[in-house]
Amino acid sequence: MIAMLMAAGASFVIAIGGTPLLIRWLRARGIGAHIRDDGPVEHPHVSKAGTPTMGGVAIVAATVVGYLFAHLRRESVKFASSGWTLLVLIIGLGLVGFIDDYLGVRKHRNLGLRKRGKTGGILIVAGGFGALALEWVQVSTRLSFTRPMALDLGTIGWLIWAVIVVYATSNAVNITDGLDGLVSGSAALVFVAFLIVAFTEFRHPEIYHVIPAQALDLAIIAAAMLGACTGFLWWNAAPASIFMGDTGALAIGGAIAGLALLTRTNLLLPLLGGLYAVETLSVVAQIVSYRGFGRRVLRMAPIHHHFELGGWSEFTVIVRFWLFAGACVAFGVGLFYADFLRIPGVIE
Repeated sequence: MIAMLMAAGASFVIAIGGTPLLIRWLRARGIGAHIRDDGPVEHPHVSKAGTPTMGGVAIVAATVVGYLFAHLRRESVKFASSGWTLLVLIIGLGLVGFIDDYLGVRKHRNLGLRKRGKTGGILIVAGGFGALALEWVQVSTRLSFTRPMALDLGTIGWLIWAVIVVYATSNAVNITDGLDGLVSGSAALVFVAFLIVAFTEFRHPEIYHVIPAQALDLAIIAAAMLGACTGFLWWNAAPASIFMGDTGALAIGGAIAGLALLTRTNLLLPLLGGLYAVETLSVVAQIVSYRGFGRRVLRMAPIHHHFELGGWSEFTVIVRFWLFAGACVAFGVGLFYADFLRIPGVIE
């Protein structure tokens, strides 16, 4: 528990104290967001043009520092392959997002990497993560909800599954990142859930058949991401002083996907990340409806813009979506705990 508090505290301090330094550095170099003009007319998106972006650098850096800081207590907390593997995923996707953000700023438009380049980058990082998880962490290849199930995907099948989960989750979080603080606030709630899941597995390794050090390292990274997101939210809350950009959105999405895969709760992920699932499905529904039937089911996709056009203020949309994300997290953790109580021997 002390290690997780150290990770969360250190990453929070780094994020809340380092982000304003990053803001000043970005402003001094004229690195600001270029806002597309196809957003809601009522949304004050035009006034946000020029706001420093690539704030995800602060989130990733704070997470790494928090993770390392927690391991200062070497007598009780040891580095594990699960933690390093997850950090590779977070940093790798953060780098893909950084390149995308940088090219967007350099070209003075809200388009960075081409779609193929961005997709290729995510797939390469996801594939590398999957390979490390299989060979180094030796993660279970069985499909899992709150615990591994009977269906074994096999090595190749699990690798493909891992790439799909990482790609889908990172893009879902990226789609959701359209309002100030929406992702950083909701992600903090999701990381609380994975902190609980990983710590429960650490405390009961005989039930979940995990190596305690592996589970603890995942709990530490979940705590570090929690601290980083909440510290960054101080500056990212509406009206945002800085945007996380793809650097932050892809890194956060990768962290969530990686935690789900390594804690073997990947089928629970659509519920814990219910907000991101709904945002993505709203885009899919809009595209299918418009291309197939020539009609829109929403005023604008993703769905947060639909509510803005319906008259909700940006702040109202953000807070209500946070509440929805919190409800999804609470329900998901409730299912995990309910399954835990059903395990023979837990309740005597």
